[in-house]
Amino acid sequence: MEGAGTVSIITPVYNASSYVGEAIKSVLAQTYTEWELWLIDDASTDDSADVISGFLGDERIKLVSLKENKGAANARNEGIDRARGRYIAFIDADDIWHKEKLEKELSFMKEKGAVFAYTSYEFGDENAEGTGRLVNVCDRLEYKKALSRTIIFTTTVMFDTEGISKEEIRMKSVPSEDTATWWRILRKGYTAYGLNENLAIYRRPLSSLSSNKAVAIKRIWNLYRNEEGLGVLKSARYFVFWALRATLRRL
Repeated sequence: MEGAGTVSIITPVYNASSYVGEAIKSVLAQTYTEWELWLIDDASTDDSADVISGFLGDERIKLVSLKENKGAANARNEGIDRARGRYIAFIDADDIWHKEKLEKELSFMKEKGAVFAYTSYEFGDENAEGTGRLVNVCDRLEYKKALSRTIIFTTTVMFDTEGISKEEIRMKSVPSEDTATWWRILRKGYTAYGLNENLAIYRRPLSSLSSNKAVAIKRIWNLYRNEEGLGVLKSARYFVFWALRATLRRL
């Protein structure tokens, strides 16, 4: 897949000094090497910038230090604005890519003629060690189907900007900004194509699970009602299916 085009990889960083080095190493290990990595430090108060600075000898790696913390959506938008590649991908600072992630996803996008793709992934523990719990993905995902399942994991997403504009990819600063973005894009008539192969690890410390569930419930309801403008009954219907699938995904 060499020569397919440069992939601009965007990582928002906020107080992630314990993890971000591992994320960067997983990018450096990619079998597809035509990439640039934009690390957007969102006014971290730890030594995240120092950790990142240790990798800046590779000219493909760029650090942008923001003066004010404005959240992940703003940080990703800063990266999108600076991206120079044909493709845009995301990896969060605490997640890990398998070494063939870019190569396989680019090949998949070419095969499908896709401008929006995502892959399967595995839940990991505090140390990003795979737990064996995989999230399988749909071959095709369109708007109405997407409303009842949040299986598009940001760290697996890739866009082809020859088919979708950077402006359409920019994220709104709302809770669960990534899901809100995928739904908005799909609502415009785009299709997301899923590569059902585990190519990433979602680091998920056990100590955060209970609070994350409560936050997720509130956020998904807000998306239905305020971002998608759905009525109470329709929101409730989608919510029930979302909750069921979310529960099964974590078993």
